Amino acid sequence: MATTDTKNYKLNHSMPRIRIKDPKESVKFYEFLGMSLLKKLEFPDAKFDLYFLGYDGPKARSHGNTVFDREGLIELTHNYGTENDPEYTVNNGNKEPHRGFGHTCISVDNIQAACKRIEDAGYKFQKKLTDGRMKHIAFALDPDGYWVEIIGQKPVDQTADVKETDPQNHTMIRVKDIEKSLKFYQDICGMSLVRTIENKDAGFNLYFLGYTGGRTLDSESEIPHLEGLLELTWNYGTEKDENFKYHNGNDQPQGFGHICITVDNVEEACKRFEDLQCNWKKRLTDGRMKNVAFLLDPDGYWVEVVQNERFAGKENF
Repeated sequence: MATTDTKNYKLNHSMPRIRIKDPKESVKFYEFLGMSLLKKLEFPDAKFDLYFLGYDGPKARSHGNTVFDREGLIELTHNYGTENDPEYTVNNGNKEPHRGFGHTCISVDNIQAACKRIEDAGYKFQKKLTDGRMKHIAFALDPDGYWVEIIGQKPVDQTADVKETDPQNHTMIRVKDIEKSLKFYQDICGMSLVRTIENKDAGFNLYFLGYTGGRTLDSESEIPHLEGLLELTWNYGTEKDENFKYHNGNDQPQGFGHICITVDNVEEACKRFEDLQCNWKKRLTDGRMKNVAFLLDPDGYWVEVVQNERFAGKENF
């Protein structure tokens, strides 16, 4: 009898579907950060293409795996013609009144060397290492203005750089009610809470979740080396405001699309979600694509559910 086990789930693309203007420029940027273009899916009838990028060096955690048997990928969505439209822009999720998605994050061996390399290449920063009080993180801007956080794995006295083994560490989204969000991602999606950072003076907390295979982390020093974490940012008091809501990225103006989890048996997983009375954007039986489904989290963010190709023995597309 077919079953499903959340210990087999993965956070496949965690800055997943972000809409981009020019795929040449966006792919070039993420390859400059050390990622590889792992797969391109073309949908000419629907007039869009998908680009899946991730770290794929010989020492990368997911090296050699198929696209939907990986964690920490970035999926870029290009709608045909946007590159030739001077008026086309995306919502990066960080500007009022359309805040929601915050950033993706990569961890690097030497943050100073990595940031210098990015700056020398002419890419812009939302925050340099020298800006503000937090001197240990930086935020680069991709060609569409999405924020990419840069964090360090090791002491800065080592000579290192962004490379093919650096993980795509996490994606941040803002949530209104942290209790509801934690319940959804832990109880429904099967993630584990691996770290909590309280910022009481600033009025917000950060919660990092991921799939650890049921394993408890030995220490927080493991976290920068993990792939595909989800960071929830909760600003105190938002849960008490009936009218407060975050922008899910799929309503206008669009930008961020969804995160994605891969499961061991997509039919059984969706049956489980149905039994748990989850909210759906798209069931497996809806529309033309019968191999993907989309849940809605408590804030209305889309969570794609697809088959892990390793368990199916064949590729999804």
